[in-house]
Amino acid sequence: MEELVFGWEEWVALPDLGLPAIKAKVDTGARTSALHAHDIEVFGPAAKPKVRFNVHPIAGREDIVITCSAPLVDRREVTSSNGESEQRYVISSTLTVADQQWPIEITLTNRAGMTSRMLLGRQALADHISISATERRLQPELSYDAYHDATVRRTAPQRALRIAVLSRENNYSTRRLVEVGEARGHVVEVIDTTRCYMAINAMAPEVHYDGKRLPRYDAVIPRIGASITPYGTAVIRQFETIGTYCVNGSAGITASRDKLHAHQVLASKKIGMPTTAFAASPKDTSNLMGLVGTAPLIVKLLESTQGKGVVLAETKKAAESVIDAFRGLKANFLVQDFVKEAAGEDIRCLVIAGKVVAAMKRTGAEGDFRSNLHRGGSAKVVRISKEERETAVRAARAFGLGKAGVDLLRSESGPKVLEVNSSPGFEGIEMATGKDIVGKLYDEIEARVKPQPVRRRKSG
Repeated sequence: MEELVFGWEEWVALPDLGLPAIKAKVDTGARTSALHAHDIEVFGPAAKPKVRFNVHPIAGREDIVITCSAPLVDRREVTSSNGESEQRYVISSTLTVADQQWPIEITLTNRAGMTSRMLLGRQALADHISISATERRLQPELSYDAYHDATVRRTAPQRALRIAVLSRENNYSTRRLVEVGEARGHVVEVIDTTRCYMAINAMAPEVHYDGKRLPRYDAVIPRIGASITPYGTAVIRQFETIGTYCVNGSAGITASRDKLHAHQVLASKKIGMPTTAFAASPKDTSNLMGLVGTAPLIVKLLESTQGKGVVLAETKKAAESVIDAFRGLKANFLVQDFVKEAAGEDIRCLVIAGKVVAAMKRTGAEGDFRSNLHRGGSAKVVRISKEERETAVRAARAFGLGKAGVDLLRSESGPKVLEVNSSPGFEGIEMATGKDIVGKLYDEIEARVKPQPVRRRKSG
């Protein structure tokens, strides 16, 4: 390597950590380098532990924060220049100066009181480096501008993420989320939503689980069952309060689960759907049916999932009987036009980050108008039209969902949205299309957790 002369302070970069510019104080009295870090948490398997931490790369700018993660090399006792000892986590990373790179060891510690965010010790000063202790910044100038423009995203490495899957079921979808995430080097933890509890306060909102505070996750993937929607969305709201990226937000899940609310959202965005009516009074049965049209009609419980609580009434008399039965159970329901030309088929579009990543046609079992795979239906890959694609994307966007299964009916007047599912299963659509849907979800998560440029402060 070409000889380098360092002053007592130099600009350096740590590309493995996503830190394109940082000022480091050179200290030959210290053996190991140190980086100012906070919110330090160890995660991952005991055999291959990782450490996640936050860095404020610019002194005095607490609003600029870079989240880093790295394999944990060691934990050792370090004595500082004032004689105080502390146990510090040690990582290995690449140091970049003047187009040269070499590996160094770094201890993680709180240097909040120090002007320099980093200290370079003897171990980092390779044989080709000499020190001129009375001078500073002899190497090429870097700039904190990197944190204020797209450079901060462009230079961000693919780091190991800590991800929570909120799920109570050990099913195909949950297992795939764990397998694919771990294959990409992430740590994926499955959390039973009902065992979470919350500390709700203004200064430090937290989520607790089995007696311990849950760590800081890079992302949360909710798979909330319909039966626990209110509590599940409360847990997600708590993660949102903390600032964790949630693939699907609490408001979108709540709205999509309530079929009446969902249809009101779709109608407000002028998204096509079967004509729908709802009433609370039993006196309005015939008027309710009249709003929708002639039989056959669909009568649907507001809380129905997987085709349960959905009845096809083929005659006016049958519709009245079903409505009376539901009213007798004090159940909330809506009445919907039956799209005959769909002939027991619908199209499930899986939307991730505003794109339809896969679509399948689902056909009901013999004699069943419902096409749910859970009820014996079958599925095959299907080509969808531009209008169907745009309808699915608009429907997912209407609820603010990063991941959604949008069910469409093909009618004579264009695509009609039947339902927007905030916890779509992956098995049916991956089997039918042969696509790695879960991989596409992780592509979006990895893109979303990259740091954002922070606005420059106006000089006063």
